[in-house]
Amino acid sequence: MSITLKPEHEERIQAQIQSGRFANSEEALEAALHLLDNWNDGYNSWVQETRQKIEVAIAQIDRGEVLDGETVIAQLQVKLKKARQEKECHNS
Repeated sequence: MSITLKPEHEERIQAQIQSGRFANSEEALEAALHLLDNWNDGYNSWVQETRQKIEVAIAQIDRGEVLDGETVIAQLQVKLKKARQEKECHNS
């Protein structure tokens, strides 16, 4: 396989080699591919977890276990007010 890199990418690889981090471009590319694999694994896990959360949410909606937006905002405001009051008590 032959790969043509953009000049800025070649410069970045050469800078890594010159810094001593990698002995050659193959090592730098191997590290980049390893990071890409890790990123893909993390992304795939996130997608799977998100799908599971959506399934749970749909089941809750089907059972009527939902709150309207106004109720949620009101509850958050109460929690925020309480947290501010606690912070003020600790700072006094």
